Amino acid sequence: MFNLQDKVALITGSTRGIGRAIAQQFAEAGAKVVVSSRSEESCAAVAKELTDAGLQAVGIACHVGRKDQLQALVDMTMKHWGQIDVLVCNAATNPVYGPMHTVPDEAFDTVMNTNVRGVFQLCNMVCPGMAERGSGSVIVTSSIAALRGDAVLGVYGISKVAETALVRNLAVEWGPQGVRANAIAPGLVKTDFAKALWEDPKRLARVEQTTPLRRIGEPEDIAGVAHFLASDAAAFVTGQTIVADGGMTIC
Repeated sequence: MFNLQDKVALITGSTRGIGRAIAQQFAEAGAKVVVSSRSEESCAAVAKELTDAGLQAVGIACHVGRKDQLQALVDMTMKHWGQIDVLVCNAATNPVYGPMHTVPDEAFDTVMNTNVRGVFQLCNMVCPGMAERGSGSVIVTSSIAALRGDAVLGVYGISKVAETALVRNLAVEWGPQGVRANAIAPGLVKTDFAKALWEDPKRLARVEQTTPLRRIGEPEDIAGVAHFLASDAAAFVTGQTIVADGGMTIC
């Protein structure tokens, strides 16, 4: 049920952190993986690591906040692999850290353009092709910031709430054609993106002590959830937001 043999998986933000772990996980499960981020050099390097290990991968650079680059990403993927079976919208940004009233309009627009509009546009480009084949899985990396208020991550949290609404509507619109859409809401994960939250020993100790599993997440923890959602094991799961936070939000 977890076999992804010959499935084509397009993964944004996949040259490091959670996205990189998902690319590795999918490739090891047999998928043909498209590694993508803003850096052409990083995409090529990660794709080479995977192909050197005997796995199937190609690197295609893309700025997910630009519609023309998103379309080019889809077109190049179709040209190379012929289809897209799994779409993982993992790329995100958060250039601000602090109360919402201090966030400049430009920063707000950057977060929304990348985290919401870019995901919306990419899904609209990919889902019709999935529907034509009668199957497909869309996976969006959200956050537990979508589930609770935060004094310093408010705008980021708003964007992540929007993503959970997006997958519910995708599930309703495309479900009759066999396309599933789900979100993953990670807790604190040890990535460069969240370094400010786990690099401080005191903050880290406090988080670990209040998390039932007594640790923060690793990228591979989220990759396992994505693997489930991409596979036939999740054939009856759609429109959901799966929380993977070590139990942090239940306390």
